[in-house]
Amino acid sequence: MFELRKLPYPKDSMGDFLSPVTFDFHYGKHHQTYITNLNALIEGTEFANSELFDIVTKAKAGLFNNAAQVYNHDFYWDCIAPKQTQMSPELQEAINKDFGSLDNFKETYLKSATTLFGSGWCWLVYDKASNKLEIIQTSNAATPVTEGKIPVLVVDVWEHAYYVDHKNARATYLDKFYNHINWEFVSQAYQWAQKEGINSVRFYMNDIHKKA
Repeated sequence: MFELRKLPYPKDSMGDFLSPVTFDFHYGKHHQTYITNLNALIEGTEFANSELFDIVTKAKAGLFNNAAQVYNHDFYWDCIAPKQTQMSPELQEAINKDFGSLDNFKETYLKSATTLFGSGWCWLVYDKASNKLEIIQTSNAATPVTEGKIPVLVVDVWEHAYYVDHKNARATYLDKFYNHINWEFVSQAYQWAQKEGINSVRFYMNDIHKKA
């Protein structure tokens, strides 16, 4: 059985970015519901004892949706922090190489997240084949992991991620998100991606959802 992960910070630590009420709904209800649904859907199936990575990469339809949303949210919580941390020199060099500058990356990433139609996610991913960072939009529960892309950073742009605090002002939410990026974690994710490729995603999932 999968369990809801613990947040890596207090739910009242994000100031005017995310309120405790948002965490109560987004983490306490939405994320918990994906966990509950996942456990119900795998019962008595070939995935009953599977790792989360195998469910995300092999399942279809409702089972995939709930498994992917568990991972997507797990990763999102780690990508934010009460205070912005420092990115590694290696990540900064890669961003400069692939996007021209940090300022250009910020502008491009936030534009991509702002213009994503409907519900979904905006990712920074590492493509091991090309040794490049890419910005990818996914809709609903879709995740780049199924395409062999390795997530480095993600922002949730489902309305439930920001509506309590920012109403329909997605751009305001995204500006505040950028100031709360956990660059230390993102830098580690980039390092893991370079070293282990897609297996770094499996290791990440297994670290959070340890099997008894």
